[in-house]
Amino acid sequence: MIRALTRFSTRNPWKVVALWAVVGFSLLVVAQTLIFRVTQTQSGDFLPARYDSAAALKVAEEKFGAKPDANAVTVLVARKDGAPLSQADEQRVAATAGKLSARRVTMPPPKDDQPSFLAEDHSQTPKVAPVMVAPDRGFELLRVQLTGNSMDPGMHDLYRTFRDTARGEFAEDQMRTGFTGGLADLADTEEAQETTSKVVGAVMMLLIVVINVLVFRSVLAAFVPLVAVALISGAATGAVAGAAMLTGVQLDASTPSMIGVVLLGVGIDYFLFLLFRFREQLRSRPDVPARVVAADVSARVGTAITSAALTIVAAFATLGIATFGQFRVLGPAIAVSVLVMLFASLTLMPALLAVTGRKMFWPSRSLAREPRPGAAAHVGDLVARRPLAMAVASVALLGALAVGLVGIRMDFSQSAGDHGTPAAVTAAEIGRSLPAGVSDPTTVYVTAEPGRTLGAHSLDTLPAALTKVDGVGKVGATVLNGDRTAARIDVYLTADTQSAAARDLVSGPVRAAVASHTPAGARAHVGGTAAIFADISTAVDRDLRTVFPVAAALIALILLILLRSLLAPVVLMISVGLGFAATLGMISVGLGFAATLGASALFFQHLLDEPGVNFVLPLVLFLFVVALGTDYNILISDRMREEMERPGPARAAVARAVRHTAPAVATAGIVLAASFGSLAVTPSPSTQQIGFATGLGILLAAFVLSIVLVPALTALIGRAIWWPTRTARTPRRDRVRGSEGRSEAQDDEGRVYVS
Repeated sequence: MIRALTRFSTRNPWKVVALWAVVGFSLLVVAQTLIFRVTQTQSGDFLPARYDSAAALKVAEEKFGAKPDANAVTVLVARKDGAPLSQADEQRVAATAGKLSARRVTMPPPKDDQPSFLAEDHSQTPKVAPVMVAPDRGFELLRVQLTGNSMDPGMHDLYRTFRDTARGEFAEDQMRTGFTGGLADLADTEEAQETTSKVVGAVMMLLIVVINVLVFRSVLAAFVPLVAVALISGAATGAVAGAAMLTGVQLDASTPSMIGVVLLGVGIDYFLFLLFRFREQLRSRPDVPARVVAADVSARVGTAITSAALTIVAAFATLGIATFGQFRVLGPAIAVSVLVMLFASLTLMPALLAVTGRKMFWPSRSLAREPRPGAAAHVGDLVARRPLAMAVASVALLGALAVGLVGIRMDFSQSAGDHGTPAAVTAAEIGRSLPAGVSDPTTVYVTAEPGRTLGAHSLDTLPAALTKVDGVGKVGATVLNGDRTAARIDVYLTADTQSAAARDLVSGPVRAAVASHTPAGARAHVGGTAAIFADISTAVDRDLRTVFPVAAALIALILLILLRSLLAPVVLMISVGLGFAATLGMISVGLGFAATLGASALFFQHLLDEPGVNFVLPLVLFLFVVALGTDYNILISDRMREEMERPGPARAAVARAVRHTAPAVATAGIVLAASFGSLAVTPSPSTQQIGFATGLGILLAAFVLSIVLVPALTALIGRAIWWPTRTARTPRRDRVRGSEGRSEAQDDEGRVYVS
């Protein structure tokens, strides 16, 4: 199958390239058109119905008409002269709010770089209502509801249009305004990060190009991989968006960016693996046509790429069994995308090698001469001569970093932090006079049993009990729905609703008070941001305990089939991320994963004194570091197996494999680490953590695990690592007896290795 695909692609390269160009561009247009229509941003909608906050969301929708994609914005209105608000001022504020509620907000025209047929019209009439006046009468708060995907740039433009209109209306009454929460936070953060994001993106692309130029001394080798991966990524995103539209599945808002990042990683990796082997074969076979060499290389490396891609697909697809819907839809979407990249690696990439041939490495003259042994050869020699010492040193380093796992905490905050944005300034002003959770209340919903209604007096004890809970700053009035079958009580916490303190407060004392003071014949549920994050924390903990072992078993099975070995898969998995010890009947977190997560906790939680590591970080490391680390390990293991099929000592084969493969692994690792590491300079704390941790994890996977630890373990075990498959053995005549009675042998370059 693999050889048939690569052979067809190298025999018909222009047809394959043209087909990919047409399909890729078409699916890219589909992605831009559909992506914000098939994604949602409400985390609570991804929770199973059995969770309390999910049940509260259902009550809000069914009994109070709340929309699942509604976005709340808090507006602060105060006098420009700083004087307290009078009764007349409050009346003017209410009148202006009524005018804004009756005025339709029209979308601005599309930007110059956005085709009009791709723009979705978000025009709507907002809901604007007064909430409360500050105790010192310094300001009044309004709540605004705008409906749509909060991650859609079109919704950000809609919010800005409303903001400017409201600001102008209140200015006529000599009032100043401030906006925070929901869309206000996202839009202001986007504006604050716009320049940084563009600069970081440009620097990342430039860095990839520069590294490829330095490695290959070639123009085409620097740009062709980027262009090809961008095309494939667009095609994969379009395919996922189209499938989601056809099936009615709602994706998480982070899915498109995750697809882009994952495919950038695996795509650049696979292209680099092909380029390094293509260059090596062109040197050793100067008289063979480049198209023939491209076919042979693609078939050989394609096997390793297929193995690596299928392990990634297994890892991501395992998320389909998660209870948290955000994981459950993200995993299969990424798995499909990686399958698209795999198909492209066996068709488009070989076709590009066949089309460019030796020109791929122009103007470099490296094809005309064999390079002298460099750092990779020295590292391979050291690992082969001192495998035990190198293995112990690697494990010691990873173990030291893993110490950070002691006392690790998860942080569920989604705030971008206080970076001086107008939304952050407004939130701080509100927080000086009112509870921190006033702009994002926790809401208690009470529903009557079928056939019964709720009375106002029957609910008196519940608000009173909530008022006595330590950490509750204010309890709002009880609001009954039209048929009196449900009631809503807003609870304003003194803690930031995205903080751990708020989660603990809601999941503990608040829910306990609600449970003990719900009137007979009624049921109550606690909703809101803090409640949703508390339930997400429970769901994520459960899913990670389930997903990791299942993924380990699936990856082990795939490696067992593809490597045709019982021992090699165990060595690879222990070293890269999901340790697997079948003989002990247990599955544990492996060295690479534990070291990376531990180092992240040491840096952010202990050194920078942050609340904890972002709750998605273990999953991100699982997806990126473990999956990409497996890529590197499979590549170098495949080369070690190939070298061991030649006569000679096993350690000499390991040294040759490291010499030829380490440059590809190192280059891919540096490119990816730099790409992810660039995220560490963004203003968002969660993005900083993901960038730092992923960059560090990839470097550990490439330089410690793949180049040192796996080869060292292979050198120690020898050809037995491929048991029960047989490989070539050292002929007896090649062996000599060492001075101390040890069995030694020389490799084809004259180096002596102890067997």
